[in-house]
Amino acid sequence: MQGSKLYVGNFSYSVTDEQLEQLFAEYGTVVSASVIGNKGFGFVEMSSAEEAEKAKEALDGTDFSGRSIKVNEALPQKSRPERNFKRY
Repeated sequence: MQGSKLYVGNFSYSVTDEQLEQLFAEYGTVVSASVIGNKGFGFVEMSSAEEAEKAKEALDGTDFSGRSIKVNEALPQKSRPERNFKRY
């Protein structure tokens, strides 16, 4: 694993940033944990790639809030082309 940021998906819509952080804290220092809206996914950044790998291996496919979560290395965000909207 090259990066320290993880994508976490398929968890309950009621999960909070704090719950996500607590889940991953067992595997190292959590730099940030954020749930994206009420969509059942989010991102966790660990303090090192080694900690991220350890958390990924331990948590991928495990039960969290009644659902089997998916943990992968986060991919870089794709750049979006600029939109030039004309106002009339």
